[in-house]
Amino acid sequence: MEQWSDITSSLVPLFMDDVDTDQIIPARYLTATSREGYGEKLFYDSRFDSEGNPCTDFPLNQDQYAGARVLLARKNFGCGSSREHAVWALMGYGFRAVIAISFADIFRTNACKNGLLPVALPEDVIDVLHAAVKRDPSASVYVSLEDQQVQFQGKEYSFDVAPFAKKCMLKGLDDIGYTLSYEEDIIAFERKR
Repeated sequence: MEQWSDITSSLVPLFMDDVDTDQIIPARYLTATSREGYGEKLFYDSRFDSEGNPCTDFPLNQDQYAGARVLLARKNFGCGSSREHAVWALMGYGFRAVIAISFADIFRTNACKNGLLPVALPEDVIDVLHAAVKRDPSASVYVSLEDQQVQFQGKEYSFDVAPFAKKCMLKGLDDIGYTLSYEEDIIAFERKR
């Protein structure tokens, strides 16, 4: 997993509640044997029409949001199935964080295990962010995992993250990498046994 580093980025506004994992990455695209290529299929059924033409009203197809590394959503983001591919698609597209009111538990876990930071903020703050981005698409946020804060237009908003997930993301360790970080201790224990 890529080690987390704080980011300053504009936001892609997705003003929708209950965005499920099949919307994020449609099931028909879950055929790859690696994590590569999923970014191209992110929100495919919303980004493209039935003939494969870009839908100009979808935010990911709008030039003013190009290059943004933070997705701004609403309530219950990542609900539905437990597919880890949804996180792979978001990261493959270039996102490093998703800011929303709430997340589905399995999505939140999958995100943290893969290095995508799920940031839950109160609804009134999310509404402020959406309104600001609507007025000025270049508006940006600073996201700090170490400080567990989002900074926006001179204000700071704190968010919660599980301590173990935070530790692993800051060090760039997945579950196996975390275990292997104690390899010397494990070997010493086994020798004593």
